[in-house]
Amino acid sequence: MKKCFLFFLFVSVHILFAQTKVSGIVIDKTNQPIPFANVVFKGSNEGVVSNEDGRFYIESAKTYATIIISSVGFSEKEITLNKLVNYNFKIQLNEAESLKEVVIFTGKTSKKNNPALDILRKIWEHKRKNGLNLFAQYQMEKYEKVEFDMNTIDSAFMKNKLFKGMEFIFNQVDTSRITGKTYLPIFINESLYDVYGDNKIKKTKEKLKANKTSGFNGNQQILSFVKDLYSDYNIYDNHLTFFDKSFTSPLSKTGVDVYNYILKDSTYIDKKWCYNIIFYPRRKNELTFKGDFWVNDTTFAIKKINMAVTKSANINWVKDIYLEQEFEVMNDSVFLLTRDYLMSDFALNKKEKSKGVYGKRTSFYRNHEFNKEKPVAFYKDEVNYIDNDVYNKSDDYWHENRFENLSKDELGVYKMLDTLQTVKKFKQLYSLVSILGSGYVEFKNFDYGPIFSSFGYNEVEGIRLRAGGRTYFGPNDSWRLQGYTAYGFKDDTFKYGFSGKLMVDKKNRIILSGGNRHDIEQIGASLTSTSDVLGRSFASSSVFSTGSNGKLTNINLSNVGFEIEPVKNLIFQTGFSYRTLESASKTFSLDYYTTLPTVANSSGVIKSDVKQSEANIQIEYTPNRKTIGFGVERDIVDSPYSRFLVNYSHGFKGLLNSDFQYEKIQLYYKQPIIIGPLGRTNIIMELGKTFGTVPLGLMSVIPGNQTYFTIENTFSNLNFYEFVSDQYATLEWNHNFNGRIFSRIPFMRKLNWREIIGMKGVYGTISDANRAINASGLIYNAPEKMYWEYSAGIGNIFKVFRVDFAWRGNYLNTPDTQHFSVKGSFGFYF
Repeated sequence: MKKCFLFFLFVSVHILFAQTKVSGIVIDKTNQPIPFANVVFKGSNEGVVSNEDGRFYIESAKTYATIIISSVGFSEKEITLNKLVNYNFKIQLNEAESLKEVVIFTGKTSKKNNPALDILRKIWEHKRKNGLNLFAQYQMEKYEKVEFDMNTIDSAFMKNKLFKGMEFIFNQVDTSRITGKTYLPIFINESLYDVYGDNKIKKTKEKLKANKTSGFNGNQQILSFVKDLYSDYNIYDNHLTFFDKSFTSPLSKTGVDVYNYILKDSTYIDKKWCYNIIFYPRRKNELTFKGDFWVNDTTFAIKKINMAVTKSANINWVKDIYLEQEFEVMNDSVFLLTRDYLMSDFALNKKEKSKGVYGKRTSFYRNHEFNKEKPVAFYKDEVNYIDNDVYNKSDDYWHENRFENLSKDELGVYKMLDTLQTVKKFKQLYSLVSILGSGYVEFKNFDYGPIFSSFGYNEVEGIRLRAGGRTYFGPNDSWRLQGYTAYGFKDDTFKYGFSGKLMVDKKNRIILSGGNRHDIEQIGASLTSTSDVLGRSFASSSVFSTGSNGKLTNINLSNVGFEIEPVKNLIFQTGFSYRTLESASKTFSLDYYTTLPTVANSSGVIKSDVKQSEANIQIEYTPNRKTIGFGVERDIVDSPYSRFLVNYSHGFKGLLNSDFQYEKIQLYYKQPIIIGPLGRTNIIMELGKTFGTVPLGLMSVIPGNQTYFTIENTFSNLNFYEFVSDQYATLEWNHNFNGRIFSRIPFMRKLNWREIIGMKGVYGTISDANRAINASGLIYNAPEKMYWEYSAGIGNIFKVFRVDFAWRGNYLNTPDTQHFSVKGSFGFYF
């Protein structure tokens, strides 16, 4: 009885906003689903395309009595709607019987004598002559609303004990006009912008005027996810990037190779004659869309486009992606984007009845102005600007400035979400999710963690337990303290570390830092040094490893630092450090000669520890890097960006009893390259040279990897300290095809595995002076013949696991080394 009442309530309430709703499945005479069938309301240009399983849902604010269903190779069929809400239709189409039928293609559409392709070629010719590209400069207002909703809400879900005490939230359940599923809003963010662009200098800028959030307010992880999730796109581009994947646009010049196109209809829209073209994929498992668009017959500008990602597309955690764009005509010929809608359905699997979360973004544009030139300096990105007034606009301001008024239901959602955050049980659930996402357990003004570093193991410490924490008043803290302590059960010794950061100038991000760490570490786990005093490599306490990981070092490191970011993503850093190094293991030595052996003194003079003071200057440039937050620490949005780093260090002899004087220069460069549907390539280069005489503890150790897990910028088949050098050059190339190859192998398509290949090499030498002072017992070997290895991997196994197979390319006769290795890694990837 309750189910009937709820169903009646949903239908009766939302019928005010959507008069006609229809869902169902399209099948052939053998009861097999017909994918990508066209479903439209008769007498309108409102329509959808069925999914790969033949299912569809269509909704309209108007009242219609008939729908028309058609598909290539089948006769058109009309279905009468006896009521306004019609669910679960089963519609059977018959195969076309004569050439008099409108249908002219079967299966894959022809690339020859296809009028749809003739129109598509006209779109290519005119795409740079449409929209904002017609003007030297442009500016406009933008309103954006982002919403997250739990979906597929049923009575069993509502009665779950998890929601005891929070039952009031289900008063805000609504129905999606795209999928027909029920949903419950849990997050809403609204923003108002002024948008500026200059096509001459190819610069754009968005100035945030107002922002309002309800639900999970202030959570940096969620805001970072939202920002990364909804990047802007241009429908005319050859490839569109969503969830770090490159989809082929239906308007792409390569679209004819991956899409079928059908000229379906033509009619007047806003007094402009337009053609309707349907498109759907030629093959499964590729990153493509299905849908349709309306295009003008003279300017060949898009008037309206609807498209959805096919369910077989090789993308994780996302069941559906749906996009709409609408364009309005200005000055009789110019088509401008006025509405952009994107909806994604996040779920653990792609089953029809699986529950998930909708992510929706709606953008409106208005008040366009053109050819008002701004100085170049106007488009310069602010380094760290925040206007708190933007986040504190009154309800009256929003009522006056929203492009469209919120519905009564949406206003109710704001109130519900604000109330929800005061409920104790919700706070507990929210805290659990936050712990899993950030790795920290939150207390008042203090976070305990990271919890994932609590346990470790190595041959020196045995089992290692760690406890730590940080101050945390909010995401935009101008200062932060953090520290930890650790205990090894085998060496029966406590270790510790602490650090502090203070941002003294927010505009240019001038940050002062300092700290101390006394711990055991696997030095040489990376070639390019880090200024993070608490940074400790994963290899230092790997639970599972191959061979011995006893070549560990006791390190006592203190440093102070200064950094400034005068230009967005350009950081200058300088600092001073003092460290002591000595072996932590009886089987490993850092010994060196302070006096070389002679005839008179055949043993020479040997010292076992290193005391060293060092100053450094570092420049780091990361173009296109996106960050979240304005505090002393920021989160980085997970999007591909280039990184260039150069570091110069000078060691002082005699200062604070330091042992060596030297100079060291290091360079690091990483360049990601997205190659359309072929995936992503990464190119990584590292160069370094040490001028002066230094012992093993200050040499550049070529980073090996004796763990069973993948560690970036290491060599999978090298042991720790197998190669050392005082000058080196490395080059790495890897490419992820994102399933492009496996999708063409029939028996592998459904696995959605992704193929990765790579190759890396290193060249290095050691000076005679550095060889001469070596008393460690370790025979110095440098990769003077350039060591190299190659790899192949399979990713996306069970959506979270990746396995890499690596082969040693040379130095095959080196004793106690691996010629082949298998490494694994876990990760959350779309």
